[in-house]
Amino acid sequence: MATRDWVRLPTGWIQDGGLRELRWGRNGHGSDNTAALMTLTAIAHIADDASGIARLTYDMLCAATGLSRAKLSNGLDVLERIKVVTRTPEGRSTYKLANYNPQGGWAKLPARSMYSAGRIAAFDDFSLRRATELDALKLFFLFVARRDRDTNMANISYDKIREYTSIERPRIKAALSFLASLSLVYVEQVPSSVNDHGVANAYRVVGVDSYVHMGTRGRRMDSIDFE
Repeated sequence: MATRDWVRLPTGWIQDGGLRELRWGRNGHGSDNTAALMTLTAIAHIADDASGIARLTYDMLCAATGLSRAKLSNGLDVLERIKVVTRTPEGRSTYKLANYNPQGGWAKLPARSMYSAGRIAAFDDFSLRRATELDALKLFFLFVARRDRDTNMANISYDKIREYTSIERPRIKAALSFLASLSLVYVEQVPSSVNDHGVANAYRVVGVDSYVHMGTRGRRMDSIDFE
């Protein structure tokens, strides 16, 4: 479905702590939030590069994400509530990425690499029954937003991850492991900026500037600063 290597994703809402609003809860609310981020991924992949408007039917969105029509609808309700997506800006089956500006305020979201046979392959492993799935997607979007263009990695501590996402520290490791198993993010070990003899984790988003990594940048990675 996606034809570009990456697409522009507005990130102001992430930088402002919007991911904190997407919590795991009872009565299906947690799974609706997971569905929201799955749906946002598919919409962003198709959105017009100039306007941020995507033309997608429910059937197309369901095929790309693996969501049922009911769960897709709930996910869209969440995206509209947190003001990340606007429905029907140009009529039926159109969606606009809120605050979209091709000149700035966006980050590279991987696109082509996420697909297999017309669907987002990583979502095949989602059951919508586990908090870890929501946590993993929140981390994915955070790393996309916080990726440093020079190092091609998100250099962010557990404390800052918790601040941006509301994911408690004991759950971060499980979410990272799941995210890595989906081949959406590589966890790299880099020299710590706190301890001269230690290492820290940094996170590289798969499918974005794949030619920029530890092997090609070498010692330039030594100066990484962590939040």
